[in-house]
Amino acid sequence: MLSPPQWLTADGTGVIIALRVVPRAHRSEIVGEHGGALKVRLAAPPVEGAANRALVAFLARCLEVRKQQVSIESGEHSRQKRVRVAGLTAAEALARLSSALEA
Repeated sequence: MLSPPQWLTADGTGVIIALRVVPRAHRSEIVGEHGGALKVRLAAPPVEGAANRALVAFLARCLEVRKQQVSIESGEHSRQKRVRVAGLTAAEALARLSSALEA
């Protein structure tokens, strides 16, 4: 099995994903890797938590998990974020993110 990229870390309860978030994009999408993080463009503006809520919903859809399983661990007011996804292995998360990247 290939080792996971540096932006994806597994722990006992799920995975942590390092993200670089770009709000106010034309559409929400996963772009690829950027500076040791997974780059995500979001259509939502960074106003009153709208981008954070959109990020949680977008990642839940891409990873095929419930929104309650996705939480922002750090960087709530920053473009650099660490997001925890409960109930996934690193291999599952990588496979699902790869398919979302290809779409």
